[in-house]
Amino acid sequence: MGATGHDEIERKYDVERSTTFPDLRAAEGVASVGLPAELLLEAVYYDTAAYDLAHHGITLRRRVGGTDAGWHLKLPAGTDTRRELHEPLGPGGEPVPDGFGELVHAAAAGQRLAPVATLTTRRREFALLDAEGIPLAHVCDDAVDARALLHERDQSWREWEVELAAGPEALLDAVAELLLAAGATPSTSGSKLGRALGVSFRKARL
Repeated sequence: MGATGHDEIERKYDVERSTTFPDLRAAEGVASVGLPAELLLEAVYYDTAAYDLAHHGITLRRRVGGTDAGWHLKLPAGTDTRRELHEPLGPGGEPVPDGFGELVHAAAAGQRLAPVATLTTRRREFALLDAEGIPLAHVCDDAVDARALLHERDQSWREWEVELAAGPEALLDAVAELLLAAGATPSTSGSKLGRALGVSFRKARL
């Protein structure tokens, strides 16, 4: 089976562990908020020893758990947007899919790709629904445990993530007002992997 993909439009926020998650029904256009889905996500991230992919704003991971387990490749595609490609899981320990390796070959400068970080995310995911029950966006409350493998550095943090579904991009601003008022701040890294590695992800289109 070949890769499938979609454009991921999202924003991330840093938040303290003690911060209370806000009532998002107050966001304009949101009729109701679905019950939270509790998910455990475990991911291994691949890059070169110099983090060439991360410096280009590219994420390559193998993740289990949740509704989209598999290989994920994320490529910059504009402000708040990344192109996300998926490949199905193979047996544990399988190499990076050939197609993904070809797509990142230039950014990796031909260097070998190997695991550089592991992340475990305990997620509470809320669907923001319109009056007909259609998901406009998904908001995630994530508790993250990360380990940078090359430097043996462990970190833990909490973050909120908003990803559009069928809603307009203006919904991102409406939800942002509520999250910021609750005590969140825009993410300083823009990526879980970037935070784990201490790398600032590029926002520009490749």
